[in-house]
Amino acid sequence: MKILLMDAMLAIGSRRRTAFLPWLLVLLLTALCAAPGWAAVRQTAAGPVSVEKVAGDLDTPWGLAFLPGGAFLVTERDGTLFHFDAKRRRIKISGVPEVYAWGQGGLMDVAAARDFPETREIFLTYSKRHARGGGGTALAVAALSADNRKLENLRVIFEMAAPSRGGRHFGSRVVEAGDGTLYLTLGERGDPDTSQDLSLHNGKIIRVRRDGSVPPDNPFVGRAGARPEIWSLGHRNPQGAALDANGALWAVEHGARGGDEINRVRKGANYGWPVISYGRHYWGGKIGVGTAKEGMEQPAFYWDPSIAPCGMEIYSGKLRPAWRGHFFVSSLKYDHISRLDPAGGFREVERLAFPETGRVRDVIEAPDGSLWFLSEERGAVYRITPLR
Repeated sequence: MKILLMDAMLAIGSRRRTAFLPWLLVLLLTALCAAPGWAAVRQTAAGPVSVEKVAGDLDTPWGLAFLPGGAFLVTERDGTLFHFDAKRRRIKISGVPEVYAWGQGGLMDVAAARDFPETREIFLTYSKRHARGGGGTALAVAALSADNRKLENLRVIFEMAAPSRGGRHFGSRVVEAGDGTLYLTLGERGDPDTSQDLSLHNGKIIRVRRDGSVPPDNPFVGRAGARPEIWSLGHRNPQGAALDANGALWAVEHGARGGDEINRVRKGANYGWPVISYGRHYWGGKIGVGTAKEGMEQPAFYWDPSIAPCGMEIYSGKLRPAWRGHFFVSSLKYDHISRLDPAGGFREVERLAFPETGRVRDVIEAPDGSLWFLSEERGAVYRITPLR
């Protein structure tokens, strides 16, 4: 950067340097702000934060996971998985499963197992091509090699039973519960009625063990015609999920035109899609029977108009106690991160909208209490650190 500045100054006449300098400073500051390691101070309702670009030059980043020692993983939807070490040097990891990169599908979420220091295992969600054509969401587990360069012993432990040729509504987040079971969110693949069909995985949240077997206490085990992996049903396209401080599962999902929802996900519960919704069809028509029906759950919170929610984190309060227990939900539509306070009934407290928050795909809390997010529009990873 210093060399570029000197070259630019030498390239102009001395009489014009004074007039040129303000423009040069603007160009220099713009370049610095776009470079990894540069932190800008931004304001929030709870006080200032620094926003630092951690990594750039990413093509449609989708999922983010932290590893011990300051390293992290990032997925790109086209099927690329990167390892970044503590010095932010990147390695493209080989051995990633082939993805069905169609429409909204591809390589999506990544999570490190709780026992990663011992097993080096990670979980990947992706759209998998079916032999009969089309594809569906799958969940795989693999070990990251000691040199962080390849995946070893990859096993597909779950995949949707019925393929679809459509390119919409794959889900998909994976969350490891405290008991070691895995929750996976699945969209209805653009076929709304399948969300109410227990013979299909579409529009469900499923729960499996790490070897792919079904926990015997799943709610539909033994029911004729039902898929035993199903934990909850009636979802449209849940793309965010997180555990709260008590280990309870929450999910955020896309509505249609309005009706994006946050739900407390309970065993065997039906969340209503497409029978009930607070949104309307894109062409303006009414969805189902209205906003309520006996036996179907009400959302903890909903947006109207839609914000197109994706990633979600429930903050620990480690660096900013005022945010303890708050939900942070990324928006793909309005380029912000929504902060919600669940105390006394959910309310949206503020929208964190910065120059960096372009089409936010994921948001996740780091071990040190900072909040990291993926900007799909900017092809970058950013870190938000509350300033004391």
